Amino acid sequence: MDINHILEDLEKIEKEHIDIGRSITIFGGSRFKENSFYYKKAEELGRKISDLGYSVITGGSSGVMEGANRGAITSSRGKSIGIHIDNLPTEEKPNIYIDKKLEFHYFFTRKIALIEYSDAYIIMPGGFGTLDEFFEILNLVRTKNHKPSPIILFDRNYWNGLYLFIKETMLEYETINRDDLNLLSLVNSIDDVINIIKEFNKA
Repeated sequence: MDINHILEDLEKIEKEHIDIGRSITIFGGSRFKENSFYYKKAEELGRKISDLGYSVITGGSSGVMEGANRGAITSSRGKSIGIHIDNLPTEEKPNIYIDKKLEFHYFFTRKIALIEYSDAYIIMPGGFGTLDEFFEILNLVRTKNHKPSPIILFDRNYWNGLYLFIKETMLEYETINRDDLNLLSLVNSIDDVINIIKEFNKA
């Protein structure tokens, strides 16, 4: 790990923050193809969030990320932003639906950028990387190391098992507090996502 690369990444986060403005990050797996259900839902979600005037931030790769960027770029209100990692051999090149691309050297600095800019977080189906990002955000908000922000799990079919584990098992063993459950929303429609974001802004 190169300290100069770390400093370069951190300076990039600070420099770009003002230019991005209000934004929402969409997380999700890179393996979903263009004709898949989750790609199409991500595209619709990216467009509707951008129509609200938010920039849409993703990890900038394929699958859910590409779908969300693709939807966002069709709207003239918000930017489509990809925060990519430049040394991950298993991840594809940045997708083509990005207005603004930021390249990072390391996972942890990239994750800071994905989290730091945003006013809400939408967790679509994904793998270990998506889980890592979800739990980091959840813990940062829970411990008040990040401003209160909606954390939305999209699609009950995919997330219900994990949600029940958090709601039932973790609560039963008292490894979390009941109030921690209020930090999460589990939804099954894009309208629900948009309504949560709108209601949070009114509060």
